[in-house]
Amino acid sequence: MSSIIKVNTYQDANGNALFSSDGSGNVTTSASGLQNTPAFHVFLNGNQTISNSTLTKINFNTELFDTNSAYDNSTNYRFTVPSGYAGKYLIHMSGRYFTSSSFSAHLYLKINGGTIISACSWTNGYYTQNSNTIIVDLSVGDYLHVETWQNSGGNQDLNGTREYTYFQGFRIIGA
Repeated sequence: MSSIIKVNTYQDANGNALFSSDGSGNVTTSASGLQNTPAFHVFLNGNQTISNSTLTKINFNTELFDTNSAYDNSTNYRFTVPSGYAGKYLIHMSGRYFTSSSFSAHLYLKINGGTIISACSWTNGYYTQNSNTIIVDLSVGDYLHVETWQNSGGNQDLNGTREYTYFQGFRIIGA
């Protein structure tokens, strides 16, 4: 024998709403512990010139979304873990140089300005797209940004479109 319980809002013992339903099967989570937030997706809106053999921060200046206002898209170009949101994060970065030349280029994901926690590289840069994904354990106040380096012998433009050069991530619940 089975039973059915019908409710629109599920609350904890203290009356805090955890999730609710609109009666049509659409569920909205209320508790932050049930949401994959903070979450962000930013991209480079306009080409960024990268000097030869110079490690350069990518200025991801346009937000597609930023659930907790944790990404700085105008000054430091970085994601900072807000208070109450320490944990494991899935982070993804992608980049493409806007050139038909062959050269070596690298993307680096850095934590707190120094430690490289993920890196990827590519050669024969003929419009080659490169990306990397990592799961990392972050504490409140930790910040992440992406840098690039290339050795073409001159300046190269990093492709500034949301399809090619972007940075995104979210906190993983239950991990």
